[in-house]
Amino acid sequence: MASSEQKNEKKPHLTIDENENNSRIDRVLCRLLGQEKRTLILRLIRKGNVRVNGKRIKPEFRVHEGDSVFLPASLRPHSAEEHTSEQHVSKQQTQAWMPAIKNLITLYEDDDLLIIDKQAGIVVHGGSGHDVGLVERLKVQLNLPELRLAHRLDRDTSGCLLLAKNLKTLRKLTESFRNRDAHKTYLAWVTGHPYPYAGRMQSKLLKGVTQSGERMVVDSEHGQEAITDLQTILLREHEGWQYSLVALQPHSGRTHQLRVQLQQEGHAILGDPKYAEKEDTKHYKSIQGKGLALHAWRLRFEHPSTGEILECRAPWPKRWAHFKKEV
Repeated sequence: MASSEQKNEKKPHLTIDENENNSRIDRVLCRLLGQEKRTLILRLIRKGNVRVNGKRIKPEFRVHEGDSVFLPASLRPHSAEEHTSEQHVSKQQTQAWMPAIKNLITLYEDDDLLIIDKQAGIVVHGGSGHDVGLVERLKVQLNLPELRLAHRLDRDTSGCLLLAKNLKTLRKLTESFRNRDAHKTYLAWVTGHPYPYAGRMQSKLLKGVTQSGERMVVDSEHGQEAITDLQTILLREHEGWQYSLVALQPHSGRTHQLRVQLQQEGHAILGDPKYAEKEDTKHYKSIQGKGLALHAWRLRFEHPSTGEILECRAPWPKRWAHFKKEV
């Protein structure tokens, strides 16, 4: 964690310590000042009110040990006594209004890692209109203040979610995902019958905004490379309407990667509010389908401390019970 100058007054600067070396400045400040200040932090960084070593920076700027960070008055911590008192009150308030995660399913846990079966409909991190997310709630519920996400899942995606209990573990996991040494496999129900039954999807994905202001991801020559392997598992038909169960293994981690690539192939994920056709959504509801039919089924990676190969699988989602009757 970053440390501040030892004065019993509001401090204009803080110094980055070794634990936050090579971390993004926005994430450092959120960890230090509280996730509830994320919107304010991002706004002040973008306006140039937060500076590193006297220079303006962007939210994704990476700080290093010894860097000096200037904080505007609205972000400066109070004296140690005031800060301790405020932290105590803040913790009580947080516990009072932040609901606990019910029926939490832990797939694996040790001193470094926590892997849970995330339920659909839960936001993993605060921001974008949500004050808090799953990770903030688990920090309080499990008393794990250093808990961090190792990767993300969309709100409506269920399944294996990997979290690190300390920064050292997080960095090793991040490197493992970056080097593609960690493997994720998703299951999805899609419209139509993909053919050939196995193959590779390759795109260049770019974030964009429609004329109505909706955030969408599109295939563009200016986008980032996205690669996903696909394997068809089951073929189904209901009153002339075809749908399938597929397994997906992404080799990159772009926003909405699986959802956009499948839509491009003409096999959008069932229940996808952004990328599925309305007609397919109607058919999906007619077979009792509800929500995005995407599940992070399997996670396989090398343990960052022991070097052991870990493999976790999230059970068949309860919301897919109507599908299982036919499997």
